[in-house]
Amino acid sequence: MGSPSLRPGRGPGVDASGPATPPVSRRYAWYVFALAFALALTDYIDRQIIVSAFPFLKDQWGLSDTQLGALVSVVSVTVGLGALPLARLADRWSRAKSVALMGTVWSLAALGCAISGNYGQMVAARAAVGAGEAGYGPAGGALLASLFPQRKRSTVAGAFLSAAPIGAVFGVFLGGLMVGQLGWRITLGVFSVPGAVLALLFLKVRERHAPGTDAVATGQDAPAVPVGLRAVMAELFRARTAVPVYLASALQLAVLSTLFAWLPSYLTRAYGYTDTRAGAVSAVAILASAVGTFVLGGLADRASATRARNKLLFPAAFALLALALLTSAFGAVPTGPLQLCLIVVGTFAVTSVIGPVPAVVMDIVDSSVRATALGMLVLVQNLFGLAVGPLLTGRLSDAYGLPTALTVMPLFCIGSAAALWYASRTYEQDLNAQTRRDAQSGEAL
Repeated sequence: MGSPSLRPGRGPGVDASGPATPPVSRRYAWYVFALAFALALTDYIDRQIIVSAFPFLKDQWGLSDTQLGALVSVVSVTVGLGALPLARLADRWSRAKSVALMGTVWSLAALGCAISGNYGQMVAARAAVGAGEAGYGPAGGALLASLFPQRKRSTVAGAFLSAAPIGAVFGVFLGGLMVGQLGWRITLGVFSVPGAVLALLFLKVRERHAPGTDAVATGQDAPAVPVGLRAVMAELFRARTAVPVYLASALQLAVLSTLFAWLPSYLTRAYGYTDTRAGAVSAVAILASAVGTFVLGGLADRASATRARNKLLFPAAFALLALALLTSAFGAVPTGPLQLCLIVVGTFAVTSVIGPVPAVVMDIVDSSVRATALGMLVLVQNLFGLAVGPLLTGRLSDAYGLPTALTVMPLFCIGSAAALWYASRTYEQDLNAQTRRDAQSGEAL
């Protein structure tokens, strides 16, 4: 059923409850979740707070919208490029220690942003932020997947990943408050300290993952069995569901990253808001995305209880709803309360893939490569989604104006919905095949 190099005897000892990897209590699992969530908050504060400094950087350094968008996109590029090798490192080394290392690196890089002397230095520091963040999501997600049962993975993944929009809320709102009072340098650097402290706490986290080893069915300790790159890549793409869900997630996140990066600037230009008020209103929309990440992930789990493919059809329907709401808001409705309401609800709806997609990815691959699979997902999401949105919007804004750019970008949701529907046709078969492989290896989900 599976690749011999991945399962020589009993399956990989990842997540298995043997002598070397004792099961943890539910209380401890939620403690690790809380720690991972808090660290993710600082991650996205460090990533998002830059947008509050856009007007100041534009005036001080004479930057175009394309250059401003690049300060957001460069993080996603380095996250995407680093995600797969760093996720593989987490699978072969230690997921908890990988999280500690990543958090320390991006916190130091955030401090580097604060002391940048010109645009080139700022781009380099932002790239370093992305390099530090690259392996955190996959390692953290795989760590949590090993502590919670399969039936809760969409809910846990959605709750964990909701730290992204919540952190973005704090980044935009606090940035709007702080940048006018303290200056952009202190604003960009202030959250580097709590991030480093939280990262170092992961050095004490116990994990059920047995890095780089396969456990034999007898329960005796077994020597390490190497897993070749070819076997790993074959496992990542063995399931036909994988490629379309990767693509769907990237397309939808291109829309979400556009809103995160450019909504404050839109509000200052179209409504004449101050930086503080624009940050506050943007924070409401981003908070709606945080609620959507958690709520829609849980609802996708419930929908899949009656039929597994609903885990993908549910977010597909919400992708089309987001398309209708956001294109209407920016392209047809004049500025005012109705437009703002449509933006908020549309931002809620566009998060529909964030919980279900990583859960589906973890459902259809061998547990020994879950972090690597999530690394591949992060690579695709960042290079073809998160990096594309802010930069492409900036280019469209320079050419046609920001309102037009924000009207065009939600069209990506059409491709996302189509890819989710296509993936739903094969998901149940791939899920059943992986469940049989787990049962044959004696692995508990």
